[in-house]
Amino acid sequence: MNDQQNWVKIQREFDAPIDAVWNMWTDPELFKQWYGPMGMSVPIAEMDVVVGGTRKICMEMKSPERTMSMWSIGVYKEIIFPSRLVYTESMCDADGTLISPKSMGMPEGHPDITEVIIDLSEAGGKTIMTMVHVGVPEGSAGAGGWNQAFDKLAGLVSNKP
Repeated sequence: MNDQQNWVKIQREFDAPIDAVWNMWTDPELFKQWYGPMGMSVPIAEMDVVVGGTRKICMEMKSPERTMSMWSIGVYKEIIFPSRLVYTESMCDADGTLISPKSMGMPEGHPDITEVIIDLSEAGGKTIMTMVHVGVPEGSAGAGGWNQAFDKLAGLVSNKP
């Protein structure tokens, strides 16, 4: 039995109204500006933000030798504007065909389908975001990637004087 927690929970406070943070999660053009760890870009974000709608994301890292692409696909399970967003996430190829996490170099036991839960609340003109990614262990590279992405998100939504 593995005692490692099989989910990561990250809470952040953003100096921005709740609608601005919500839009960063639901507008594909805004999402592409912050999603992914440092050094990765998001050239493709297809998002049909309705319950049962699909999302397909491509993250890329370019080096002089090659471009590494990492695709994911999922389905929106719950949408409560502007406070809650729940979707699944699985690794896939560019066509959206599911591929095993192991074939992408993920550790043994990484689930085929994970779930991302975003809860937003507003207090004093700031937004509190709690993100839980079920299937991504606390302390993993995936957890580190989320923290880097949220640093980028904070820079984009912070209220400027």
